[in-house]
Amino acid sequence: MNPATALATVLVDELARCGLTDVVLAPGSRSTPLALAVHADSRLRLHVRVDERSASYLAVGLARRGERPVALVCTSGTAAANFHPAVIEAHESGVPLLVLTADRPPELRDTGASQTVDQVKMYGTAVRWFGEVGVPENRPGQVAYWRSLACRAYQRALGPYDPGPVHLNVPFREPLVPDGDASWCEPLDGGGSAGPWVRARVAPPASALHLPPTRRGVLVVGDGAANVRRYVAAAGMAGWPVLSEPHGNARYGDHAMPAYHFLLGAPEFTEGHRPDVVVTLGRPSLSRPLLGWLGQAAEHIVVTGDLTRWPDPTRSATQVAQAVEIPVAAGDDDWLRSWRRADAAARAAVDEVLDGSGFSEPLLARDLAEALPNGSLLFSGSSMPIRDLDQAMRPRRGLRVMANRGAAGIDGVVSSAIGAALAHNGPAYALLGDLTFLHDQNGLILGPREPRPDLCLVVVNNDGGGIFSLLPQAALREPFERLFGTAHGVDLAHVAAATGTPYTFVDEVGQLPKALRGEGVRIVEARTEREPNAALHAAMREAAHAAIRGAV
Repeated sequence: MNPATALATVLVDELARCGLTDVVLAPGSRSTPLALAVHADSRLRLHVRVDERSASYLAVGLARRGERPVALVCTSGTAAANFHPAVIEAHESGVPLLVLTADRPPELRDTGASQTVDQVKMYGTAVRWFGEVGVPENRPGQVAYWRSLACRAYQRALGPYDPGPVHLNVPFREPLVPDGDASWCEPLDGGGSAGPWVRARVAPPASALHLPPTRRGVLVVGDGAANVRRYVAAAGMAGWPVLSEPHGNARYGDHAMPAYHFLLGAPEFTEGHRPDVVVTLGRPSLSRPLLGWLGQAAEHIVVTGDLTRWPDPTRSATQVAQAVEIPVAAGDDDWLRSWRRADAAARAAVDEVLDGSGFSEPLLARDLAEALPNGSLLFSGSSMPIRDLDQAMRPRRGLRVMANRGAAGIDGVVSSAIGAALAHNGPAYALLGDLTFLHDQNGLILGPREPRPDLCLVVVNNDGGGIFSLLPQAALREPFERLFGTAHGVDLAHVAAATGTPYTFVDEVGQLPKALRGEGVRIVEARTEREPNAALHAAMREAAHAAIRGAV
């Protein structure tokens, strides 16, 4: 057996023994040994994509929803560089990825050889760990090295307290295809055991930080939060309001305050609602009023799995802990009742504006989230759609919301949604803008033998970058449209037709339930206009703040 085939066979087998179930492949020549080994392993589900960018975000979606490492394989050269944005997203979001980049052997590097670039530590600090595998050789000891390396890479990606991407650079010398000879200098099967070469044992979590009893606490839940149900239940027992971003998946129950963005933007409310303690799960990043308000707490405790790195964009954290115990506190419910009263007033005011303003982006986000059946997944775009959900989505159970908010880019969302849908046990939907959709339209290219999810992509088309109309750049009238508005004029029906993707157009929210029906990957387009959308958001804010002033 040639060394390239031996290494690939052992590496893939060991990763499968560790628990790997999905592999995403961007085809190429130098990665042939890995591709053939994956294709031959019945334990693995293979996904092939022609665009490395789409492939990498597909892996992010699979790993984010599946909560286990997914392997991502490519050939040498710029193919590996095209993985970089997705690796950054996985790093910032704590998504477990195993990036396996095939490479040329050392003697071809820095020689001008085709498709040969410097891939050593290509992703810099955006990976949890990097390993240069070394060119395989037919000598004793290689199997133990390869198997222990695979176990280390899988376990480091998994975490469990700090999951994220791991990069193995795998150089191969030719020949790259099997030579028909099965002999090797030592057994390749790892001694015949069905389990992993190295069994990692996870230590029990550290003891929790016990908080003094108080009724004037708040639980904030952002992206990547863990143990959400336990903390929401504890906050409920303590009489705390819960401020959850949509993808924090804690916006349910009597303590959820879906209008928190408007509450915390009203000085009349915040001046009388300074908490004794705020406990933050995950990384909140959507609401500027929330981020500004966090610094007002006498105590701000960030809960994180890894004490070497934690989210604190406002620099307001006073303590960091792996776990927190929120005790039941005696006393009246004045604190919680005042939050509920103001929240109900703001919600009613916002709903009245939306219901009276015709078809709009926040109305679509609100009604879409409410219409989806229990057990559904909703993958949101990272720009306006997730903010519209944040400001308009009502509390509900039975819906899992996800978004690529680690680096918060618009790239790769179609592929991430497809990956998440493939890992989800139930119907899946996505809400994204037109620029986000066009940025990853190659994600719709699925070969006839590729696994296909049940996913409806709802695309809000305002012919450009709608979020900029809500920012100070909108005042720069002369250069705005070209530099920020970025109208494209693309007919999305033609994009759908190019890939044979079923397409439906809606211009009334009442058409949505019927349009969402179907099977497989499909597109629903809703057209809106940017300037009226900006005016609507201003009207929502003004109505909410007026209602809050009346409630306090």
